[in-house]
Amino acid sequence: MSEKPGAPRGDEGARSPGDDSGGPDPEPAVWTGRATNRAQWLLAAAGAACMALGIELAVDSPWTSGLAPLVMSVVGCVAAGLLMLFGTLAFVHVAVRVDKDTLEIRCGHIGLPRTRIPLAQVIGADFAPRLTPRHWGGWGYRWRPEQGTAVIVRRGEGFVVRLGDGRTYTVTVDDAEAAVRVIRDRLRLVGGRAASA
Repeated sequence: MSEKPGAPRGDEGARSPGDDSGGPDPEPAVWTGRATNRAQWLLAAAGAACMALGIELAVDSPWTSGLAPLVMSVVGCVAAGLLMLFGTLAFVHVAVRVDKDTLEIRCGHIGLPRTRIPLAQVIGADFAPRLTPRHWGGWGYRWRPEQGTAVIVRRGEGFVVRLGDGRTYTVTVDDAEAAVRVIRDRLRLVGGRAASA
């Protein structure tokens, strides 16, 4: 089966030239979507600058007040730089993949952290038109006892999936309405297989 990125469009249905049934196009076998926050590259640049400052202090230090303040400054700059770089590069974008059995959420360029949720555990999906980092305490992979788990890389639309054990996952992604539609269609298929088993 071929993978089709993004929401299904009207011309993506598999119809033969003589098929004029006029019915809706079928959903793709695999739906993929993503969201990106280019503003976080500024934080990555700031992190790189902190690391460069720490290295510069270590290599060419004019400090004459002792070794301890120098070591603390170098370690502080390098640690702050690494944290900023990892935090921004790991969460500068999120990729979502929905196939017939699984919802997969991958963060950053190396795809970590990665969450795989079997659709058999999902009981519902809802569109969330206005997600903001402020509601979750910042960008990135977030957890709040009263709200559940979230991957927030930017302001804007996303979706919320509810699991049978009461947990929720919230994800910012472009064309989140299409993601919700595909997840709901998959849930109907999973329910139909369970009922016929």
